[in-house]
Amino acid sequence: MYLKSLNLTNFKNLAEADPVFSEKINCFTGDNGTGKTNLLDAIHYLSFCKSYFNPADTQNIRHGETFFAIHGQFIRNGDASDKVSCIQKAGERKLFKLNDKTYDRLADHIGLFPLVMISPYDRDLINEGSEIRRKFIDSVIAQFDKVYLDDLINYNKALQQRNSLLKQFYERNFFDPAMLEIWDEQLSRLGSGIYDKRKVFIERFIPIFQKYFDFITGGKEKVSIEYESHLHDAEPEQLLAGTLDKDRILKYTTAGIHKDDLYFRIFSYPVKKFGSQGQQKSFVIAIKLAQFEYTKEEKGYKPILLFDDIFDKLDEHRVQQLIKLVSEKKFGQVFITDTQRSRIEKIFNAIDIDHNIFNVSEGVLSEAEK
Repeated sequence: MYLKSLNLTNFKNLAEADPVFSEKINCFTGDNGTGKTNLLDAIHYLSFCKSYFNPADTQNIRHGETFFAIHGQFIRNGDASDKVSCIQKAGERKLFKLNDKTYDRLADHIGLFPLVMISPYDRDLINEGSEIRRKFIDSVIAQFDKVYLDDLINYNKALQQRNSLLKQFYERNFFDPAMLEIWDEQLSRLGSGIYDKRKVFIERFIPIFQKYFDFITGGKEKVSIEYESHLHDAEPEQLLAGTLDKDRILKYTTAGIHKDDLYFRIFSYPVKKFGSQGQQKSFVIAIKLAQFEYTKEEKGYKPILLFDDIFDKLDEHRVQQLIKLVSEKKFGQVFITDTQRSRIEKIFNAIDIDHNIFNVSEGVLSEAEK
């Protein structure tokens, strides 16, 4: 699977663009703020129905315009062509189509055109709260497991209802445990299934991550990932019963799979506190490359890989290792942004692989001469 062409209108700072891509590697070069990352984000929209960076769709409309449109032509199974379209008009519902047929549920599109984005913002996986790391787990599993995605959506709805009841009990100074039972049952049933799938995912994911981290760093740094969950030690029903008094005081559900987390360590210490910028970036890149391989194994074909400004904070050895890796046959189509065209040209002068280089200047895209 690969993205053959992209057509943009009024997306962020890009008035229009109509590039045709290489099946292997495509590079966008230009100064910071010119629109390179916006091109990657448009491709992300076609896979996940949303921006990687800004969840408010209308804020991605070009300043002074009333809509944006993104169209992409994907090639699957050698020659089958699929057209994916996203149209957002100011003040209206987002329109998402596959081959000109509008989706009733955006969730039905997730996983059809798998994609992995690697961005400087991914350091939030290390530095921010547990919600970011749970979303990462969920985004990977949801690309190949529709039941998991539906269960997660329903779990969050039930959680919202239970929390609303707890708040009402507090505000009205009364308590009726029977009113919680329906939500406790749903949270227990759905939470147990979600936990089981997360646990299987992490067990398979960690060795893949370790392999890529060792490749990038030369195996010189010992790292680990640990999955933390309340459900390691108790069944969901027991958790909800055991924390009920606490939940009533705090007015929200304090235990369950919505509190799961991942612990990242380097030499047995938290990466957040003890990892250098380069080590943290290598850690995150290894996570995302492991996501790529895991998704490929589950889907049976290669996801598209997006590298946004990956060379910053990496030494030359790690950069060379990374490019060497993604040039191999087990990787498919790759998109890369970089501020230094000369660095990109130097890399591909040394590696014989099909590639296109595009220049981006003030929101205008042009293909560089080869």
